[in-house]
Amino acid sequence: MSLVRLNIKGISYSQTQNGAYALILSELEGNRKLPIVIGAFEAQSIAIALEKEIMPPRPLTHDLFKNFSDLFAIIITQVIIHKLVDGVFYSSIICEREGVEEIIDARTSDAIALALRFKAPIFTHKDILDSAGIFLKTGGKKEENQELEDVILDDFLQSDDPQAQSATSEDYKTNTLKELYQLLEGAVKNEDYESAAKIRDEISKRD
Repeated sequence: MSLVRLNIKGISYSQTQNGAYALILSELEGNRKLPIVIGAFEAQSIAIALEKEIMPPRPLTHDLFKNFSDLFAIIITQVIIHKLVDGVFYSSIICEREGVEEIIDARTSDAIALALRFKAPIFTHKDILDSAGIFLKTGGKKEENQELEDVILDDFLQSDDPQAQSATSEDYKTNTLKELYQLLEGAVKNEDYESAAKIRDEISKRD
């Protein structure tokens, strides 16, 4: 079965439904995006791995797994999103130790959080992308494209997916960039990674 390599485009959260996050994957050669609804904790962990500026004072669960694997010379070589059933994605972690390859079943959000830490490639089967992939590229101005993408993703996040978890959201649009960096530093120091991820998201929009 043909595999398609994916990149991580980013994480989107609903402006109208608290706690609803979507991990957006994009095909390496093409314009289709694969949105996957994930929980708040996994969104935080992935956002922290993507943003090098956020350094947790203590290791998160996925960081602990990485440290454990390094200690015992286990590496993750790739992650494959291999099945889609009733809107739920299933993934496999391909790992290796001393030349022996093993396949471990995992939630897609956990698999991707680990793939980022091991710098491992992410793949899915072509038929999954054909059935669940969406086009977000509109061909207009960048600002218009982003606005339309936000609307499409927000609509996507309205689904009653059991993987979406509730969380309190704050609006950081009125803060200055300097204030945002101060808030980010405070959130990381207090280990409030959900807020840190949202603050970093707002900073990224302004860069």
